[in-house]
This record gives sequence, structure tokens and C-alpha cells, in this order.
Amino acid sequence: MKTRDRIIEASLQLFNEQGERAVTTNHIAAHLGMSPGNLYYHFRNKQQIIAELFERYAAEAEQNLALPQGRALDLDDKARYVESLSESLWRHRFLQRDLEHLLASDAQVAERYRLFSRRALRAVEGIFQGTIDAGILDARHANAEVLALNSWLLMTSWVNFLCTTMLNDAQDDLTPQMLRRGVYQVLAQERGLLSEAARPEVEVMLERLYSPLAAD
Repeated sequence: MKTRDRIIEASLQLFNEQGERAVTTNHIAAHLGMSPGNLYYHFRNKQQIIAELFERYAAEAEQNLALPQGRALDLDDKARYVESLSESLWRHRFLQRDLEHLLASDAQVAERYRLFSRRALRAVEGIFQGTIDAGILDARHANAEVLALNSWLLMTSWVNFLCTTMLNDAQDDLTPQMLRRGVYQVLAQERGLLSEAARPEVEVMLERLYSPLAAD
């Protein structure tokens, strides 16, 4: 792995485990066993690392949200969206946990995030419209715009909800299962809108995603 990529991966690990505000460039360099000067050769400061991590996250998210080309959306696509969303949320959980602080700290990242959010929201709406057009959701009752907005609001606030409401230690207690529960919440809003043909397979997805949330 190239040094630049090693720095990015180590930063992502430390930000996820300890929180971005608790990690300095010196911590990252020490974790990698390199001098701070070597790190600064690739990134002038921590903000540049965060900006690079965001760009990689945004590119991954938009790729995962792409509609199938040349055919209708089907239930296999829906399962893929569910799994990729769950994995991406876990891998980049620090971005959701510290989002307000990160955007307030860097105007350029904040503007990029605004543009990314709008593109992602349109992509999610396209997915919901695809499920309506494919007969997975009942066209008489499902509204793609409403479902997309509700889903985006839920997913972008889910980690914050866990950290502020469900957990005593936001750094150590987050688990992949808790983030999968957020994806479950998105999928569960469709339950009353499913066609009878799609219901059995979606119920299997819901069962696989579900995990209890127990507050002390």
C-alpha cells in the first residue's frame, strides 16, 4: 500500500475508534511508525486528511447508489443497496458521528457535503421510484420523494441518535449491528407499501437486519 493510502486508512481507523477530535497528526504518525515530517509530506494538516476521507466516502456512496443500467430495478438490487449502505455507514461512522463539527471546521468540505447530499438525495429518490416502477412498492400509496427524504434524514442522523441517546460511551459502544438497525429502520418504513409479490423477500431482509436497542 502506498504511504498516502496507509495514512488515509490509519486515520480512518483512529477517527472511528477514538473520534476525530481526539486524534492529531502526531497520533496518526505514531500509529504508523513514521515521523510527523513524513506524514506532512503527503498531507499538510489533519483537515486535508479529513477532506480526502470525505471525497472517498462520497465517491463510494454515489457508486453504491447507482441505478442498474439497461434494465428495471429488482429485489437483488434492493438487497445490494441495503448491504452496501450498512457496510459504508460502519466503515465511515466517524463522519456521521462528528458531522456538524467537521462541516463547521472546513467551509470547503461543508460545501462539498451540501452538493453531495443533494446528489445522493436525488439518487435515493431514483431508487425508490425504481422500486415503484418495478412493482416492489405499491404505486397507489408510495411517494418516492417522501420516502427518499425520510430515509436520508434517518440515515444521516442515526449515528448521532445512537451516541446521544442509546450509548454511555459513544466511542467504544458502537457496533456494526447497531448501524444495521438504522438500515432496518429505513427498510421498515416500506412495510405497509410492499406489493404482495415482494413482501416475503423483503421480510427476510428485515429479519436479517434487525437487532434490539437496549438503553440502560
